[in-house]
Amino acid sequence: MRIPPEFHVFETEHWLVNHRTNSALPGYLMIGSKRFVNDLSELAEEALRELGPLMAKAQRALGRGLNAERVYIGRYGHTPGHSIHFHVIPIYGWVEALFWQDDRYRMLNTFAEGPGETATDGAELTFFVWREFCERSVPPPIQGPSVAEVVEHLRGVFQAG
Repeated sequence: MRIPPEFHVFETEHWLVNHRTNSALPGYLMIGSKRFVNDLSELAEEALRELGPLMAKAQRALGRGLNAERVYIGRYGHTPGHSIHFHVIPIYGWVEALFWQDDRYRMLNTFAEGPGETATDGAELTFFVWREFCERSVPPPIQGPSVAEVVEHLRGVFQAG
């Protein structure tokens, strides 16, 4: 799958960092291998050495640079035709507030320890982001900079080191 250039954020010898093309959530990044493999053990040592610092840079850029309260990094997909890639999902305070305002997701309150308490985890918030910001034809309104503005900002951050 070709990623349109307007979504490209940064590139190394072995990896492409891009904004997720179908996500309305600013800062939802993908880190994908430029070599077609489906298993970490199939990657060259140099690619593996690049991956950790690249993930750390993405987390720092979203957390410190864009004020994400949490940044989730994971591998979820196994769709044929896609090389190994990692999702880098920012959770801003306003995203979590939207989660708690939606009764459909409040019933997922599985981590509360007592009546009236609220707690959630990364799986529930990731599910919320996927359903609301990636799959809905009309996603919730965002707060802060647009996807295009965030991509431009992140390009500068990644280039600066």
